[in-house]
Amino acid sequence: MACLLEAPLRISVLSEVTATSRHYVDRLFDPDPQNVLQGVIDMKNAVIGNNKQKANLIVLGAVPRLLYLLQQSSSSLELRTECAVVLGSLAMGTENNIKSLVDCHIIPALLQGLLCSDLIFIEACLRCLRTVFISPVTPVQLLYTDPTVIPHLMSLLSRSQHTQEYITQIFAHCCKTPEHQTVLFNHGAIQNIAPLLISPSYKVRMQALKCFSVLAYENAQVSMTLVNVLVDGEQLSQVFVRMMQRDKPIEMQLTAAKCLTYMCRAGAISTDDGCVVLKTLPCLVRMCSKERLLEERVEGAETLAYLMEPDIELQRIASVTDHLVSMLADYFKYPSSVSAITDIKRLDHDLKHAHELRQAAFKLYASLGSNDEDIRKKITETENMMDRIVSGLSESSIKVRLAAVRCLHSLSRSVQQLRTSFHDHAVWKPLMKLLQNAPDEVLVMASSTLCNLLLEFSPSKEPILESGVIELLCSLTQSDSPALRVNGIWALMNMAFQADQKVKVEIVRALGTEQLFRLLSDPDANVLMKTLGLLRNLLSTRPHIDQIMSSHGKQIMQAVTLILEGEHSIEVKEQTLCILANIADGNTAKELIMTNDDMLQKIKYYMGHSNVKLQLAATFCISNLIWNEEDGSQERQDKLREMGFVDILHKLTQASDPNLCDRAKTAMQQYLA
Repeated sequence: MACLLEAPLRISVLSEVTATSRHYVDRLFDPDPQNVLQGVIDMKNAVIGNNKQKANLIVLGAVPRLLYLLQQSSSSLELRTECAVVLGSLAMGTENNIKSLVDCHIIPALLQGLLCSDLIFIEACLRCLRTVFISPVTPVQLLYTDPTVIPHLMSLLSRSQHTQEYITQIFAHCCKTPEHQTVLFNHGAIQNIAPLLISPSYKVRMQALKCFSVLAYENAQVSMTLVNVLVDGEQLSQVFVRMMQRDKPIEMQLTAAKCLTYMCRAGAISTDDGCVVLKTLPCLVRMCSKERLLEERVEGAETLAYLMEPDIELQRIASVTDHLVSMLADYFKYPSSVSAITDIKRLDHDLKHAHELRQAAFKLYASLGSNDEDIRKKITETENMMDRIVSGLSESSIKVRLAAVRCLHSLSRSVQQLRTSFHDHAVWKPLMKLLQNAPDEVLVMASSTLCNLLLEFSPSKEPILESGVIELLCSLTQSDSPALRVNGIWALMNMAFQADQKVKVEIVRALGTEQLFRLLSDPDANVLMKTLGLLRNLLSTRPHIDQIMSSHGKQIMQAVTLILEGEHSIEVKEQTLCILANIADGNTAKELIMTNDDMLQKIKYYMGHSNVKLQLAATFCISNLIWNEEDGSQERQDKLREMGFVDILHKLTQASDPNLCDRAKTAMQQYLA
């Protein structure tokens, strides 16, 4: 029986709560304005810190009525202000509350309210707008819908410290794209916000700083402008440097370091500038220490990785600053069973977010080890590092998997690591597993790493070949993503290098001639270059050349003709002529060139080309065709002499380029022998 009683009890409690809430809503419709004002004030006191009450009032339709009263010119200023305060309080509740407010068109109503001259009302509207805009469920685009809004917000910056704090916070949260950066920049964000960096209010300084970090991110125009800005006679970069001092709050140090990082990456500050090497980099390394909170360590590591990504000198400096490489190893042990965190809520939060630390550590290791062999060695020798990468490749978080494979890719650039750590830990196995079913950005990184594991000196090459990787790589060459097509064909190219006949035949079979020739007309130049590289590696050693040309010679010669006649770069044409030189080295394959007068005329044309690389490659073709020790060399020499090749060779023996001169002399000797 008790079970039956439970439901009616719940209903009566709920109806009681709803009844008291309805009383608040009903008072908003009272004909006496004084009663309405008192009703709004009572509602304000009732909802503070009470999410249940907030949800009830929203369900009962309080929001449209509050917005109506807020917008009525007949409402007193006090009433309109109190309405804005209550709406701000409702927005402080759950994400569902925010969604309901946005659906009721709260944003246009509040933006309209900013046109009022009363400062207290403006501040109440801005406070509510700030709360709504910083929620992840609010579409930031709503700030940019009306083109008059941004300039009006800029004009309100000078009204009070509160308007400065709220407006800069709104800008910092709503600047998400290059288009947003441009709108804010064009409306004078830099001139208007720079003076706020020396405001007496910490909150204003902090929000202004955050604005500059989102404005400068990957934006050369903003960054170049920031370099020349003076704040109270001091260069902006020096203001940022002061904000990174150890006695400043961590949030300020970190955000100032981000500003200088973004300015440096955008090319506005040199990587060897003192404010980068002596201030920004050490500040970011400090953020990685275990004394810092989880989110500070994550942000510090990710920003540092971004700062030094393209610069080997910064990577070297960072690798010897404060034992950074071993400090990052702690990122994988957090929170430990003996963690110093006594705050249960904090521990619960950190356990849920520990994967972000691993992701950040992998990113930073990837950046540190992207160029220098000694740093890579240091990383792989850090306790259990390779095991950590291997387990990172199969983590449930896609971001951790991506960061782990980026780290692996960075380390795979080392010949020594490919021969040692990579082999000892059989990293190719989890890598192959990752390639089976992953989003494109993971696939790109994983297939790039695979390209390195398939280089001839890598001990992993054999087991990878035996695992049936060829089909997988051939499927990548059919991807819509140019990066995946490049990696698929690049890996096949590495696989075909000095491979035995069986592997080459399998590559041609799995790829199929149709796909091979489709790739030779790919719009992406990198895909074309790597396909030519694959073809060149397939057509090496005479038996292989003759076998492949006997079955696919006609199509290959057609493809070569098309490329030599087309609008292609010097590199593409040089690679194509090198393929032709390989064909000319075959025993039977060379007849496909000798019986093709059109092709011989093309070779002749390139021997007289203005580019030495093309002259060299074309001369190499002829050299292979007329080589003395081979059957039929006399007939070939005679035919080519009749076509005028000897005269060209003679002229090339006088060439200013020593390599070309030697190559021509070697060819001429075949006629004299």
